[in-house]
Amino acid sequence: MLAAAAHRPLTVEPSAAADARADLASHPAWLRLRDDVGALRALQVKDGSIPDTDAHPEARRLAAAIAAAVSTLVPFVPHDEDYLAAVTKDLARWVDDGFGVPDFLDSLVLFHPERLRVDGLRHLVLFPMYTQNGSTDRRFEAVLLEVRWPDVVAHLEATRFSNAMFVPVRFLDFTAGYDTNSAVLFPETVAVREIPVFTWGAIFADREAARFRRVVRAAAETTRLALPPDAARLLDDQRLAEETFVLWDLVHDRTHMRGDLPFDPFMIKQRMPYFLYSLEELRCDLTAFRHAVALERDGVPHARYVQYAVLFDRIFRFPVTGTRVRNYDGLGGQLLFASLHQHHVLDWTDSRLTVDWPRVPDAVIALGEQIEQLYWRSIDRPKTAHWLAAYELVSGTLTPHPASVWAGGTAALPVDGLPKDLTDAVLPDEFPLSMFYEALARKIGDVVASTSGITA
Repeated sequence: MLAAAAHRPLTVEPSAAADARADLASHPAWLRLRDDVGALRALQVKDGSIPDTDAHPEARRLAAAIAAAVSTLVPFVPHDEDYLAAVTKDLARWVDDGFGVPDFLDSLVLFHPERLRVDGLRHLVLFPMYTQNGSTDRRFEAVLLEVRWPDVVAHLEATRFSNAMFVPVRFLDFTAGYDTNSAVLFPETVAVREIPVFTWGAIFADREAARFRRVVRAAAETTRLALPPDAARLLDDQRLAEETFVLWDLVHDRTHMRGDLPFDPFMIKQRMPYFLYSLEELRCDLTAFRHAVALERDGVPHARYVQYAVLFDRIFRFPVTGTRVRNYDGLGGQLLFASLHQHHVLDWTDSRLTVDWPRVPDAVIALGEQIEQLYWRSIDRPKTAHWLAAYELVSGTLTPHPASVWAGGTAALPVDGLPKDLTDAVLPDEFPLSMFYEALARKIGDVVASTSGITA
């Protein structure tokens, strides 16, 4: 049951630390660096190179200015000294080689934010890279960020949810590639000559929390949903929401690597029907929810807030965010909403959304168990049979598009062909939005759009 939770900060934030962060974000060297990176980005093409030789003199000037600014800022981030020294060398080599496709492997392998997870620790990040949910162009990005590592999360990671690669962070400042919906910093997005072993992944909890608060508040007002006091508190408190997302992300991220997995947990270099990605992401979220229910019983602060965050982000923000082209996160949210609705845990009656709060945990966990059972069975199934079983799970709750080939089953599908043929048969919007979500998207679409680039 979602019981009342005490609200207290997980960490104490000294004003001196806040002043130091503000000083760094407004430091003249950082401001010059940010502007010069912006100017350099404008000279690059999609792969990060600068083929226009007429632009090379200006690019050399900007690269020299960027290197000088980095050197000025090193004393503010002494733990990054070796990495930043390598950045300037990679930058110089790129210039000397004539501004071809950049290669920052040498500096990337020296950047290890996962080795020093200290709340409030700052990093200066500079790479040619693409930003997920932002741009697929590998242009230079400069980001000032701060680690978020509340004591309770540090304790849980050390004792119950080990995840040595997980690095929760918040923005201090950033260049144009992050003035988007991107809320992650992953090493695999950096331009390199060969793929190294990846040892970390960073998630911006402040952006996740801020867009959650804005969108869910608008959705709750639009649907006239009466929020429990703790849920309302979560929407009112940015810091509380950030800490909640750090705890959620800790469990979600590690779940990709745990359980009865019939495939590569991160599904890297695999081309599959997008509803399989939907189920994987939803499985990780519902696992976080299940653990949060257990943590609440153990008296862990914020465990109840994680339950609200998973529920509201999934059913309100995800389905109406982004395009309808293979929107796997949106599909997962649609599936959760429809499952709860069809079990009368939530109802949409008289233009008002109501929730039977005591029944929420069991219903959410039950859906998670359905997905876990699918995974367990699929270890013994051929790939095609697993894909068909996954489709059956989703289509048992959501209505496919009337033009769907997949909805016709094996008689309509090219099951004797290549897996690629099955994937190509999936419609870009295989499970369209329901009338409820179509109406919600019209009413809060502007609010969703306004969260691009948001921090706090």
